[in-house]
Amino acid sequence: MSTPDIRVEKGHAEPEEVAALTAILLARAAAQPTDAPSHRGRDKAGWRRLERTPGFRAPHSWQG
Repeated sequence: MSTPDIRVEKGHAEPEEVAALTAILLARAAAQPTDAPSHRGRDKAGWRRLERTPGFRAPHSWQG
C-alpha cells in the first residue's frame, strides 16, 4: 500500500470527502493561468497603512 498524497491532520475524513476536496483542488489548479503574472508598475503600494505610522506628528507637519 502506498502513502496517500493528501492526509487529514486533525479529525477524520471519509474517502468521499477526501475525493471531493481533491477534485476541488485539481479544478482550482487547472483554472490558474500558466503564464507568470506580469508586474505593472512598482512593487509597493502608494499609500501608507495607518497602524505603521508613528502616533505623534509635529503641529507644523504637512501630513495632517
